[in-house]
Amino acid sequence: MNSTHDFSTSHIIDTHCHLDMDAFADDLDKVLDRAALANVKKIITIGIDLPSSIGAVHLAEKYPQVSATIGVHPHDVDNLKKSDYAALEKLRADHRQSIVGYGEIGLDYYKRYSDPLKQKKHFIGQLDLAHQLKLPPIIHNREADDDILEILGRAKPMDYGGIMHCFSGDLTFARKIIDLGMLISIPGVVTFKNSNTLQEVVRNIPLESMVIETDGPFLAPHPFRGKRNEPSYLVYTAQKIAELRQTDMHVIAGQTTANAEKLFSTTTEKKQ
Repeated sequence: MNSTHDFSTSHIIDTHCHLDMDAFADDLDKVLDRAALANVKKIITIGIDLPSSIGAVHLAEKYPQVSATIGVHPHDVDNLKKSDYAALEKLRADHRQSIVGYGEIGLDYYKRYSDPLKQKKHFIGQLDLAHQLKLPPIIHNREADDDILEILGRAKPMDYGGIMHCFSGDLTFARKIIDLGMLISIPGVVTFKNSNTLQEVVRNIPLESMVIETDGPFLAPHPFRGKRNEPSYLVYTAQKIAELRQTDMHVIAGQTTANAEKLFSTTTEKKQ
């Protein structure tokens, strides 16, 4: 095997999980123990509103293998105020070592829990704040490809990179996102039999543009579909990607980990 692909001590990074949610309240320590046994050495726990952003930071400060992102999900932007932006900015200032990204933010035209115009306004506003805070944005997109591309295309440069979380678009969209300087995050959905479009994306985009995620507690991969998802299941996603790309899992683990570490400027152990 080529030495550049020899990851004999490979580990994986879950770039998107919601460890603060009630689904993990009763057994979080065991969840993290199982993740370690599965060689998941870093978990990024994601803020979706101000309380969960604070919760994510608390978890990151409690567990050395956890880092946090902060931000407000498009479902929750209808009542987003300037004071919330200020609170998120202060959270970053007070907890710089624990916060590695901004999100999840974006657009959701599928459920439309928030007004689309407000979604766009606050997507732009939060992208600006992410840039100001020097954090890579973690972007949620459901049925909003055109507006996502338009907004990202005229946003401030992606100086700090970014992730298109839980990617569900086609190969053309993936390539446009990559051209903007972002990474594509592959969820456990790729293991489903009917995920032909996502599998095509996985086969064809550069591995250097890919990271992996659970989105736990949601979207558990096969053979756990329909059950609570957790970071230890990330290995099933990595294995499926290796199968689709006809390569060794160590190659997938090594490169996706390197991509995540470069983006988040982190390592498998929290900076002291």
